[in-house]
Amino acid sequence: MAGIKFDADKPRWDLLPWAEMEDVVQVLTFGAKKYGAYNWRSVPQAQERYFSAALRHITAWKSGEIIDPESGLPHLSHAISSLLFLDNFDGEDHGLFNSYAEDS
Repeated sequence: MAGIKFDADKPRWDLLPWAEMEDVVQVLTFGAKKYGAYNWRSVPQAQERYFSAALRHITAWKSGEIIDPESGLPHLSHAISSLLFLDNFDGEDHGLFNSYAEDS
């Protein structure tokens, strides 16, 4: 007899491109070492600055520079990180979700 699992309407985490997500995590780790973990949460004018950062990385990528020379990681992974920060701020501003605690 086959088992039953009612998960048809659940989010499909298996659809994420995991190698690219690893690059995003590497960018976040690079940023944590350079600036401190969760520093992104207290940057003044964070929304404007991370929007600008995302566009700088996308523009560099579009110009043919795939890898960020400072970090050695993909520009698009940097852009995704900035967009994740913006998504987090947007969610907090609209009460959509709680952010991670800054406890380590």
